[in-house]
Amino acid sequence: MSNKNVEILEQLKTLTMLETAELVKRIEETFNVDASSPKLIIPVLPDQLNLTTDETLEKTEFTVVLQEVPADRKIAILKAVREILSLDLKGAKNFVDSAPQVVKFGINLQDAEGMKQKLEDAGAKVSMY
Repeated sequence: MSNKNVEILEQLKTLTMLETAELVKRIEETFNVDASSPKLIIPVLPDQLNLTTDETLEKTEFTVVLQEVPADRKIAILKAVREILSLDLKGAKNFVDSAPQVVKFGINLQDAEGMKQKLEDAGAKVSMY
């Protein structure tokens, strides 16, 4: 890897979650790409994974995405985002204003459902996958 790539990678490691989300959004706009969904999906059959018939595939990591923020519910949603992400008011406002945004990724089902419920109770439209 070139020195320039190493330097960029080191700088990326220092970004906060909000800064990373903003960077991804700018990259998507600049290069007209969508980082939220994979473009190539290769199906894998259970027999290709060398699984026994007793083993099952169960999703263990989930992503919670803030999809929409109704204007009349924005304050309640800001409070929920601040609580979930431990952001200051300005950070939470920037996060909510730039929806759709990934709230958290790679979390267990119970935490993901809890976050989704908290945001929906506040009035947000949320997806989880």
